[in-house]
Amino acid sequence: MDWSAATWWWLAAGALVAVELASGTFYLLMLSLGCAAAGLLAMAGLGSITQTVGAALVGGGATALWHVKRARSPRSAPIESNADANLDIGQAVRVDAWDADGSARVKYRGAAWSVRFAGNGEPAPGEHVIVAIHGNRLSVAPSTRT
Repeated sequence: MDWSAATWWWLAAGALVAVELASGTFYLLMLSLGCAAAGLLAMAGLGSITQTVGAALVGGGATALWHVKRARSPRSAPIESNADANLDIGQAVRVDAWDADGSARVKYRGAAWSVRFAGNGEPAPGEHVIVAIHGNRLSVAPSTRT
């Protein structure tokens, strides 16, 4: 069986997609676009050098554009303080008394939680907002609600 150059390019594109699915890196999809472009060039009857240059330009260009897009996008907050990942961030708790080391115990969601003061200044009893969760300890800051 004699496979054409286009078949090899399409197999390479499929292999890159399969490896991407196993590894989770989006950059391999950009390289598979380059292989697909080379496959189209091969189907159009262009030479192997043109196919290789096309694969390099499309795959490399797509990879560079994706890298620039990712570099310019805003970074999400760390998982322990990201309200999109943890619905407890931003919820209110009431602290009745603080210990000397800046810790306290509060009732939240029907259970007792350890809290650590994460605001500025001295901790004071009253309404606080959860700003992060570290394991089974809540980090809280004074509530800005009036």
